[in-house]
Parts: sequence; C-alpha cells; structure tokens
Amino acid sequence: MSRIVLIHGIGQQLSGGHSLAETWYPCLADGLALNGAQVDRTEVTMAFYGDLFRPAGHRGVGVPDLDASDVTDDLERAMLLAWWEQAARQEAGVDGPGDRTRLRTPYIVQRALNALSHSAFFAGLSERMMIFSVRQVRSYLTDPAVRRQVQSRMSAAVTDRTRVIVAHSLGSVVAYEWLCAHPERRDLTLVTLGSPLAVRNIVFDRLRPAPAEGRAAWPAGVRTWCNIADRGDVVALVKTLAPAFGDRIEDRLVHNGAKAHDVRPYLTARETGKAVAYGLEGGADGLPGASGHR
Repeated sequence: MSRIVLIHGIGQQLSGGHSLAETWYPCLADGLALNGAQVDRTEVTMAFYGDLFRPAGHRGVGVPDLDASDVTDDLERAMLLAWWEQAARQEAGVDGPGDRTRLRTPYIVQRALNALSHSAFFAGLSERMMIFSVRQVRSYLTDPAVRRQVQSRMSAAVTDRTRVIVAHSLGSVVAYEWLCAHPERRDLTLVTLGSPLAVRNIVFDRLRPAPAEGRAAWPAGVRTWCNIADRGDVVALVKTLAPAFGDRIEDRLVHNGAKAHDVRPYLTARETGKAVAYGLEGGADGLPGASGHR
C-alpha cells in the first residue's frame, strides 16, 4: 500500500523489483531530505517489468551476441541514429553521421555503434547491449502483448494510497500510458526523469492514446506533472514536454555529471525531491516557485 510508486527504464532484465527499489530508495530519500521531507521505505514500491525482457537460457554468456547486421528494424535503427546525432552535438570527440542518406544498413548502424561506444554517455556499454536496449524500447512500442504485460505491472503496484509516481526513461512512457488508461485514479503527481516521451517519429507518435494534431492527451488523474532532464541526456532527446503535453507541466533542467541518464543523480536532485515532496503533501495547482525551462 505504497504512497510512492517507482518505475524503471530499459536494461533492468537481470534485476528484481525488491533489489532495484533498495537501490533507488536512498537516492530518493536524499532528494527529499534536501527539501526537508522524508518517506519511510515501506511507503515506496517498484513497478518492476525488467524480467519480461530477460533472455531465455542459451549457450552464450549474458545477452544474445548481437551485432550491426542484426539491426534490421527501422525503429531500432532510428533510435541508434538519433542517439548518435545527439552525442555528436554534445561531444566534440564524437564524429557525426554527416550525409547518412548515402550510407547503407548495416554500415551506418555499425558507424553509429562505433561512435556511441566512444562517447562519454555510452562509455563501457557494449555494442550488443546497446542493440538489446533499443530492442526493449521497440518491443514495448510495437508488440501489444508486451505492452499489456508491462502495463499490468503498473496496475499491480498502484493502490488507493498512491500519491506520487516517479518514472525513469522508458518507465515514463509506461506510466503516462497507464495513467491515461486509468482516469479513475485521481489527484496523482507524476515525476518523469530522463523521459523520451516527446521524441517524435520514435516514441511520441506511437503513444496510446495517439496524439492528435501534434498534441498528446493529458492523463486525467494527474494533478501535477514535473518533468526533469539533464541537458546532456542523450535518451531524453527533447528536454521539455510542455509544448507537446500541455502547459501544466513543469519542465526543469538538472546537472547529473558524467552519467547524464543515470537514475541515481536524477533522484538525488533537489528538483526531484521538491516535486515528490509536494505530491506527498497533496498540493494543487502546480508546483510553488516553479522555474521550469521551456
């Protein structure tokens, strides 16, 4: 019967709901403490779905041995190229794609993977893990069965006592769609961290319910929505959600250091703690003293 429900992003296939919540909770508590607030561990739960993407046993080690030739899906290719372009804009040492229209798949995919593996943002992440990650996003957005299974994890986690939903990365897509599908859940605060919700041609256009005339639906049960992004977060390609989801969103920028998409510095940020604390207090009509960047 938790007051705060957390929901994670991609790459958690080897984790578990309890262990992941134990990792997130101290960081969440630190962000709250900066705002003079606190929440007991028993009041926080994780809507966990990573196991749905855990590969079946095979003779290899870890995730399947994927390479550029395995990227044949247009959506997976589009995500890798978008990440590459963003990394090149932010890091002087990362060469951009140039005139990519002349390059063939999988050659352009291999170039993207090579560039990303040398970027600070994706440092230490193998090519096959990058491919496996984009496949998780593609699976959720295009496979109705996967979508239903992930959404069911949200349904199991949110209760009548829930006041705040904190969603990271792909989790923000899951949380948004679940909230739109459950308007009976009222007076909730949504806090999105490193969200790709507004990335057009990849995520935005595939949302349920579908956006109309360039605008997405407002989830009826959400009282306040604070979206937090690091300027260097390659996954959160569009840092401000208000233009696409409504002016009631408070868009805020934070600095997470070298690991711009890591959920831990997002959670320890004063801005995150303020939004969560406000939701727990039952505030209305937007966050006080908002200084969002739009």
